[in-house]
Amino acid sequence: MKVSELRAKAPVPEIELEIVSLGEERAFNTPRGSGVVANAAARDETGEVSVSLWNEQTKQVKEGDKIKIEDGWCNEFRGQIQLSTGKNGKLTVNP
Repeated sequence: MKVSELRAKAPVPEIELEIVSLGEERAFNTPRGSGVVANAAARDETGEVSVSLWNEQTKQVKEGDKIKIEDGWCNEFRGQIQLSTGKNGKLTVNP
């Protein structure tokens, strides 16, 4: 899948991206749990997308890394498409 094909509220079977920039890590606390989250900008040859990194993922990824997300989820927040691993997905950092 490519960035240009992403749609809100839709599954993302597999996508490969390059991390362009990382945002600040911030804590969250909800009735479902607590942890940390950070946003990253990532791209492929068709465009750029915001990626939400949750908990240990915030430490896994750095600028310039190539990542693969499998079984991810695409959502929309404040009019912007956001990609994450969702509940059952997997993020891999490629060497």
